[in-house]
Amino acid sequence: MASGNPFFDDLKSKPEAIDPPQNEDILDGESMNDPTQPSTKPNLVVYSSVRELLECPVCLNAMYPPIHQCSNGHTLCSGCKPRVHNRCPTCRHELGNIRCLALEKVAASLELPCKYQSYGCLDMYPYYSKLKHESQCSYRPYSCPYAGSECTVVGDIPSLVAHLRNYHKVDMHSGSTFNHRYVKSNPHEVENATWMLTVFSCYGQYFCLHFEAFQLGMAPVYIAFLRFMGDDNEAKNYSYSLEVGGNGRKLIWQGVPRSIRDSHRKVRDSFDGLLIQRNMALFFSGGDKKELKLRVTGRIWKEQ
Repeated sequence: MASGNPFFDDLKSKPEAIDPPQNEDILDGESMNDPTQPSTKPNLVVYSSVRELLECPVCLNAMYPPIHQCSNGHTLCSGCKPRVHNRCPTCRHELGNIRCLALEKVAASLELPCKYQSYGCLDMYPYYSKLKHESQCSYRPYSCPYAGSECTVVGDIPSLVAHLRNYHKVDMHSGSTFNHRYVKSNPHEVENATWMLTVFSCYGQYFCLHFEAFQLGMAPVYIAFLRFMGDDNEAKNYSYSLEVGGNGRKLIWQGVPRSIRDSHRKVRDSFDGLLIQRNMALFFSGGDKKELKLRVTGRIWKEQ
């Protein structure tokens, strides 16, 4: 019965010992004594083969201890074992509670490149530390900061700036000060909605200014906040202020921009910005309070 896994099928059809390949075969004719020739090809071959061995045949993800195996030596990860009802997905034999300690030790001896190597992370990491590193890697791509569209695009900062400009048609401004006017014809029918996203370029960085309405309890409120297009440790080098007012009154907010690593919803729901109750917003708008007219001003500065 075919297993669906070429590696294990090959093992079953060729149970005899396999002689290791000769050096000249591995190096494809390159001399081992020539220091000018980098011998990276064997490493790539070994890495590719071991990576296949450590790939779970069910979920296709890398396996981590405990790695389970059946009596025929077929392996799978601990997360998938309950899903196959204690039956080997390759040969259908009962799995039992056999651990593949040899493969776990092989994994422990490995150092592998970060999955974000193409984004600039060039270091090597022990197999069992690799996942933790990748969850915190400073080179990992960012999610599109455009709110309300559920955009799934990811990338580095330059590519996201181009994406916001060309796909979402976001307004782009240079400078560290802003003065925006927001108008809503019927503020009594406000639903959760993103009204505005503007990108500012200053100090060699990019910042996203959000202004929107959302429901807080029974009444709609308005919030403006700034997000930094970069990591949190860099965002802390900057501060910003926002101001809104009218009829001789004003509200002022000062804070630190949040990194776009934090989702738009997380920042909004933590109320980390200039929050304006609807009654106050209508008071600032003046007139008959049937139309929302808010002018939000502010600036960004770099801390010394």
